[in-house]
Amino acid sequence: MRHVGRFAPSPTGDLHWGSLLVALGSWLEARAAGGRWLLRIEDVDTLRAVPGAAARQQAQLVALGLIADAPPWVQSARGEAYAQALQRLAQAGHAYPCACTRGDLADHGGVHPSRCVRPVRGDAHAWRLRVPAGITAFDDALQGRFEQNLRQAVGDFVLRRTDGPWAYQLAVVVDDAAAGVTDVVRGADLLDSTPRQILLQRLLGLPTPRYLHLPVLVDATGQKLSKSAGATALPADSARALRVALRLLGQTAAAAAPARDRAALLAHAVKHYDRAGLPRARTLAAPQTDAVEAARTLAAFPDTRNAP
Repeated sequence: MRHVGRFAPSPTGDLHWGSLLVALGSWLEARAAGGRWLLRIEDVDTLRAVPGAAARQQAQLVALGLIADAPPWVQSARGEAYAQALQRLAQAGHAYPCACTRGDLADHGGVHPSRCVRPVRGDAHAWRLRVPAGITAFDDALQGRFEQNLRQAVGDFVLRRTDGPWAYQLAVVVDDAAAGVTDVVRGADLLDSTPRQILLQRLLGLPTPRYLHLPVLVDATGQKLSKSAGATALPADSARALRVALRLLGQTAAAAAPARDRAALLAHAVKHYDRAGLPRARTLAAPQTDAVEAARTLAAFPDTRNAP
């Protein structure tokens, strides 16, 4: 089976060190395996999407030399596919309408009680997956064995919100299968989501990809970099940014290569890619020196927020 990987950023801002780490890691895995690398814009939560962010992210990836093998998938245009998946789950008895509020869940320790405690009237309700008892487990290529009792840890989780948007868990499962994704490389902060996605894959009769969860970059306070107040932008020098990311990924030989330009650096990194060098921690400290510089230097990408 040919390797098909993907990078799936949410358009909530420009790429930062954490997103570059995941983008480069997934790109290296795909290219080293002689496979394809796809891009998906995860904008199902339209309220969080920043106008122009998706275009700027794509421009940054191109400037870094990380070129997708097909036009990007855009989740906000995929509602019909998600609706069909939900219909299949509902018809099989795996999904049900639910009008429970957050206050209702708080009375049950934050975990859905496997039954709707409010009467469902009209369309003012969410849809939830009926989670069976038992352990869902998988072997991550980097983090090792991961097990979760979804019934106890999560309960019946949302597939579509009351106000309309599709839930991440359903959208990502449907899209990975439709795009033929065989290998998912992403941050370790999504380890906890993987059992939910595997359960959905099984209930929908979809293949389960191989998973590899890279460490999440954190700032000096231990906060995930994407939520940090500063130092999230990348420097304008793409080759320098790639070398920093390669070092963070444990690809020290590639990072130190005397490559003439960005393309030569990436070619060297693919040829000498060493998965065994990837750090197995759940978190990594962000590059402080580069972060400080990035905070005071605007990245050299066009600002399309006000473009027509």
